[in-house]
Amino acid sequence: MNQLTVDDLTFDVRRSPRRTSVQITVDRGGELLISAPETCSERVMEKFVREKRFWIYTKLAEKDALAPAVPRKRFVSGEGFAYLGRSYRLLLVEAQDVPVKLERGRFAMLRSAADHGREHMVRWYSEHGRSWLQKRVDGLRKRVGVEPTALSVQDLGFRWGSCGKGGRLYFHWRTVMLPAPIIEYVVLHELVHLVEPHHTPGFWLRVERAMPDFAGRKRWLATASAASSSI
Repeated sequence: MNQLTVDDLTFDVRRSPRRTSVQITVDRGGELLISAPETCSERVMEKFVREKRFWIYTKLAEKDALAPAVPRKRFVSGEGFAYLGRSYRLLLVEAQDVPVKLERGRFAMLRSAADHGREHMVRWYSEHGRSWLQKRVDGLRKRVGVEPTALSVQDLGFRWGSCGKGGRLYFHWRTVMLPAPIIEYVVLHELVHLVEPHHTPGFWLRVERAMPDFAGRKRWLATASAASSSI
């Protein structure tokens, strides 16, 4: 088991024969890690998480409070929305065949859909992001030597990406708002996790071999991504 999900909280699980107790870490980006003895059962870890839920949510709230304040988007003509690192202005229109489309260098949204504009934009990012991400997975998987079995785009909370049992890949719908080189780093990161579940030295060595300039992309993701993926 590489991950543990308890209600709406998902943890990377790191086991060690040297550990004698369970520990939870909330890292700088809000990712959750649970460290446990090698023989610790999932039931014991889940019980520990439930006992620490208040502390975990407090830490996550602190991370959110320390993040740069980004104004919430308004669904009015002229508002900018990112896609692949570029900002496209929104234009409200009276009639078109779908609630949202990107054409002629702008997002067009039905005026009648604006009251639920965020829902429609999230759906657009999810639908269009899946095919774009799949192409990048297909192009990068050979560098790592893995064969992912499926790809899903959904809301992952604080995570940009994740991988699950059986070679499944998951990406946050916000990912496709980032610049293409940064998205490629996120994709490669998750591909490497298919062979190296934890952020060990071996994990980062594999990432560097496949993407020698990954450090700059990783740094950008940690420091500049909030403003680039707001909605």
